[in-house]
Amino acid sequence: MRQPVEILIKKYKNNIYAIAFNVCKNSEDAEDVVQDTFIQYMSLKKELETEEHIRAWLIRVAINKAKNKITSFFRRNTLPLEDYMETLTFEPEEASDLFAAVMALPQKYRITIHLFYYEDYSVNEIADIEKISVSNVKTRLSRGRKLLKEKLKEAWEYDE
Repeated sequence: MRQPVEILIKKYKNNIYAIAFNVCKNSEDAEDVVQDTFIQYMSLKKELETEEHIRAWLIRVAINKAKNKITSFFRRNTLPLEDYMETLTFEPEEASDLFAAVMALPQKYRITIHLFYYEDYSVNEIADIEKISVSNVKTRLSRGRKLLKEKLKEAWEYDE
């Protein structure tokens, strides 16, 4: 199955950007990752079986490219997360606290939680995307939730 890249960009650009931003914590690098991901899709010679395979492939490539971006020697000056948070607007104020807590998680938990809660992937699909076992996905979700609970609990206790 081969989808036109224009259609895929319309469907998945925002999802790929969110995933890339979760890893890079930098909007410019995340935009680069989105572009690189779709360029790699355009040069892909292999046919993917279904739309779900295409989506999973795009996400996997984006995660890998984002990881490569953050470990590259040429990583430029980036906007600190705190400065970027000031540019975002959140409807309920609690959403800002939750976003900050998720972004503060270690990368392996942050990606897994993002895929599960924001992209609505199942545990099995996340295992395929991240190339880890199902039990490892469940462990990361459990530990990530525990870390989030602790961070948010501290924030609530501090406010009181």
